[in-house]
Amino acid sequence: MAKNISLTRYLVEQQRVDGLIPGQLRLLLEVVARACKSISHAVNKGALGGVLGSAGSENVQGEVQKKLDIIANEVLIEANEWGGHLAGMASEEMDGIYVVPNRYPKGEYLLLFDPLDGSSNIDVNVSIGTIFSVLKMPEDDRGVDEGDFLQPGNQQVAAGYCVYGPQTTLVLTVGDGVAMFTLDREQGSFVLTQENVRIPEDTKEFAINMSNMRHWDEPVKRYIDECLQGKEGPRGKDFNMRWIASMVADVHRIMTRGGIFMYPWDKREPHKPGKLRLMYEANPMGWLIEQAGGAATNGKQRILDIQPTQLHERVSVILGSKNEVERVTSYHSKL
Repeated sequence: MAKNISLTRYLVEQQRVDGLIPGQLRLLLEVVARACKSISHAVNKGALGGVLGSAGSENVQGEVQKKLDIIANEVLIEANEWGGHLAGMASEEMDGIYVVPNRYPKGEYLLLFDPLDGSSNIDVNVSIGTIFSVLKMPEDDRGVDEGDFLQPGNQQVAAGYCVYGPQTTLVLTVGDGVAMFTLDREQGSFVLTQENVRIPEDTKEFAINMSNMRHWDEPVKRYIDECLQGKEGPRGKDFNMRWIASMVADVHRIMTRGGIFMYPWDKREPHKPGKLRLMYEANPMGWLIEQAGGAATNGKQRILDIQPTQLHERVSVILGSKNEVERVTSYHSKL
């Protein structure tokens, strides 16, 4: 595909030439991209826009909300609520679903999103982002309810994230590989900067919160211990650790140069299967990683095959360079 093409043109080509996406899905993705531009603008204004700091409220997860959490959530809701192609939305920041007041024709898609991933980093000016996932409404469904959203990740028809850092970058898949777009602020549009993103199968970088080491399960301890032993250990090579505490930023690094990201189950809250949310974080990121040649599991099974049972279900996440993910997963199978 030619250089310097806009996201809109890219999607039109995907629809017209390759037949990968229906027109309604293209329109939906364009609306999401416009919302991400608005969020990027608010993030860039920072203290000048009065958007930093806590909002003094908690989300459904019991986490303290930042002002930008709420702003980003409202931007995505308002951008998509005009209806048409969208039947309903679900957000990490909301307790239940949001049913779009549809006009004719009936909305065909469901949108799930984490409006501002890594929001603990907002006030210290570290990269944060938006994650989104698109599902089809079940056929012959006469109304929208929570059960419509409870589809495994392998049913996604589009997924992506937008990282707000030194550049604003939108990363997208519609099931035919991964493409990256950079926001050109002079033009006001996302421009294609990389197609067919591929993650190296091997890596020398891992991302995990080392402060939780004492709480990890044995397979994770074994894997990290082997990495830390470097050339003298069983891996025969030195590893570097990277940890930004923003899933979007950590995954974007892996998309760019490889690596493995882990947010595993641990013994602090043994009744919870993990920390990250299956529907808003693990599924879209897992599909993007797989579409770029990587792998994503919960330590025991492919993330995209997990059947969700509730809207805010949590899951252990191990994703990134294929050979490393398979190694950690194999350690879990030997328990």
